[in-house]
Amino acid sequence: MEMMELEKSKRGWGVVFILLGLFTMVPLQAQKQAKELFVHIPDSMCPILTSVNRADCIDFIESKMKAKVENRFGRESEMTALTNDYIRMQMSSQSSWQMKLLATSDSTQVICTVSTACAPACDSSIQFYTTDWKELPLNDFLSTLPTMDDFLETSDSAFSYKYNDARMKADMLLMKADLSEKDNSLTFTFMTPEYMDQETAKELTPFIRRPIVYIWKNEKFVKE
Repeated sequence: MEMMELEKSKRGWGVVFILLGLFTMVPLQAQKQAKELFVHIPDSMCPILTSVNRADCIDFIESKMKAKVENRFGRESEMTALTNDYIRMQMSSQSSWQMKLLATSDSTQVICTVSTACAPACDSSIQFYTTDWKELPLNDFLSTLPTMDDFLETSDSAFSYKYNDARMKADMLLMKADLSEKDNSLTFTFMTPEYMDQETAKELTPFIRRPIVYIWKNEKFVKE
């Protein structure tokens, strides 16, 4: 009798452990990959590429081939990077697009996208979405963007007049944003000198700081 009760107890605990195992696996199963989200992006949000274009890019790059396709406008687009959580597309010779899947504390994910246009100086826009491509408020995940002064510095008062003169000529903030393929960082590079004439850009160059890096921490990008 005791043996029967013991066997029942063992079976009961076995069921409990199996159920616990299934529950712990659910968050892992819920994690999506960048490629499946990219294929199902609404056409209105990716007007250059058809759904077939997007699927072909993935097939090509996973086959170690050049992931080039002819887009809707008869031009060439190329997928230049693909990982489980990151994609980079060279949409045209003057525009690129990136996406990154970022984890949140409740085991869900958000999508961050960066669209960059260069004409000729590059400038980027950043958006966030749910995994079914519903737009989310930018301020929830990136509350403060770099300002012009974040990219510039003067360390010697003897050169302050040169700095002030160059700073006055920098009347438009242009910056290029890049998501990292390898980690959850977002890097901003100062591009304003690219639209200035050569002499003015040269005056500004000594005061330019290195690119500014943000890291994904507590469900938002914060300056490193």
